[in-house]
Parts: sequence; structure tokens; C-alpha cells
Amino acid sequence: MSHLHFRLRFFLAALILIMVSGTIGFMFTEHLSLTDAFYFNIVTIATVGYGDIYPVTQTGKMLAVALILLGTGAFLGVVAYATEIMLSRHELQARHRKLHLIIGVYFSEVGTRLLAICAQADPSLAQFREQLAIKDHWTEQDFQRADKGIAPHAFKADEAKVDLAELRDFLASRRQSLVALLENPLTLEQENFTGHLQAVFHLTEELSARDDLANLPPPDHKHLGGDLNRAYSSLVRQWLPYMAYLRHNYPYLYSLSVRTNPFNPEASATVQ
Repeated sequence: MSHLHFRLRFFLAALILIMVSGTIGFMFTEHLSLTDAFYFNIVTIATVGYGDIYPVTQTGKMLAVALILLGTGAFLGVVAYATEIMLSRHELQARHRKLHLIIGVYFSEVGTRLLAICAQADPSLAQFREQLAIKDHWTEQDFQRADKGIAPHAFKADEAKVDLAELRDFLASRRQSLVALLENPLTLEQENFTGHLQAVFHLTEELSARDDLANLPPPDHKHLGGDLNRAYSSLVRQWLPYMAYLRHNYPYLYSLSVRTNPFNPEASATVQ
């Protein structure tokens, strides 16, 4: 949209320059006051032409012709690009709403459960639980503070505490949902979310490729732990902006998400 803003600024600057030049030109060529010259300039550019003021000199007539040709074009350019920017902004907002709807489906189908599994196996989570204990009354500043607080931390779950077979079965049952999300063209507009989906899909493939997850050699167990934590760390950073979006746009969904916070071991959807 930057090129549209550049063109709008160009035509707006041209229109202002034409108006100033035309006003000054009519003051000298037609011997008009500043008010009358400005008024004549406007009705000329707008091609209204009430007839109460009109050029009587040859120079004034040529100036009026130039203003009609140049001023009308600049005015139409301003209107056209301003309208296009508004329509583009409306379309962009609609695409953002659709994208967040897709992200919401992901958290309902996969994300929230995956967060809960990883959080329960995260030995260092206690020191960050306060930043992730989202409340109903949180403001935008609270979300920004939480995001800043967790930024330097690499969230890691202890893979030894995760039931990998259960995780494999869960992710395998959501494979079609993951594929559908990856195939959605809107998903590609959010690189961080796309990268996270790819990490989760890779984890799903790695787990599904092993028949016996209970008797893995230590190097392979560590390898799966790396895949798990890649998905976990990126998921936490998707979750906070998603919750902030819900709070601002869908308070009823936000309320449920707060009550089922995957980082709260005592979370319950039941309203107390």
C-alpha cells in the first residue's frame, strides 16, 4: 500500500501547489482580493463556474484553462487514490480477521492442547507463570509487558516427562486439520504462524515414523525433544498475540480462553 500513499501525497502536493499558484495568479492578473481569487480558483478547479466571477484578461483566461486541465486532474487523482487506500485498508482488515479466525481454529484443534502438554513438562515454567497467567482485566500494556518478559527465554519441555505415544496419536488425529491450515493461502501471509505450523507438522511426521516410542535410544529421544521444543517455543509466542486479539475483538472467546489457560494447572472452563 506504500505506493498508493506515495501517489496520494504526490497528487495532494500538486493540488496544493496549483491552488496556491492559481490564487496568486488571479490576484495579479484579474486584480482580485485574496478571498475572491481563492474562491475563483476553487470554482474553476471544481468546474462549477457560477458566473459571478470570470476572467476578463487574456492571461487570466489562459490561467483558468490551465487550472481546469491541471487542477481537475490533480483533484481527481487525490479522490481516486484516497478511495483506493480506504478500500485497500478495508480489504486488509478483512484478511486479518480471516487470518485470526484460522489461528483461532488452530488453537481450538491443536494449539491449546499442545501447549498444555508441553507446559506440564516444562521444568522452568514456574519463573514465567506469572507473565502467562492472563486475567480478564488485562490491558494491551499487560500483554506487551508479558511478551517482553518472555522474549529472551527459550521454552523447553523435558521430553522424558512427555508421553510421546499419546502426543503422536493426538497430532496424528489432527493431521488433516494441519494440512488444511498449511494449504490455506491466507496462512502464508503470516510467516511466524506458517513457520510454527511447519514445526508442528514436522514433529507429527517424526513421531509417526517411529513404531516404538517407549524404547528409543537416548540420541533419538533427544532429537525428538528438539523437534518438540521448536514447536513449543514458537507456539508460546503465537499464543500471547492471539489472546490479545481475542480480548480486543471477541471478549466471550477471550473469557473462555482465560479460564482454560494451558499454563494454569488448575484451569477449568467452569465459571466459578
